[in-house]
Amino acid sequence: MHFKVGFLHIFALILTKKGQALTLIKSISGIRGTIGGNAGDSLTPKDIVEITSSYAHWLKQKTKNHRVVIGRDARISGEMVKSIVQGTLLACGIDVIDIDLSTTPTVEMAVVEENAGGGIIITASHNPRNWNAL
Repeated sequence: MHFKVGFLHIFALILTKKGQALTLIKSISGIRGTIGGNAGDSLTPKDIVEITSSYAHWLKQKTKNHRVVIGRDARISGEMVKSIVQGTLLACGIDVIDIDLSTTPTVEMAVVEENAGGGIIITASHNPRNWNAL
């Protein structure tokens, strides 16, 4: 299903071929979904690696600043997701500044304060606790 919100286009996968609800949403603000399940249908380690490595590749092409601040909320899956993000960034040649438990504005401010090339906040905001996001 396709939704148009102002200038933003949000693509949400709603139904599988078997008619089961999918729980992976990709938008301009990132990717969010339920943890576990099948890659491409929910937020799996494979999806996290693919998205993070794509971001690292983009950052390296767009800037010479290869430092990224990462932070997370207190969701039960946060530490696991953060470990995958951090490992992927390091494997891609990105220096990681891990500020651990933090809010989205804190990560934004840390990017400026640490003179980083970018930042990733791991939080699904208002979504239920079995969700997470980059």
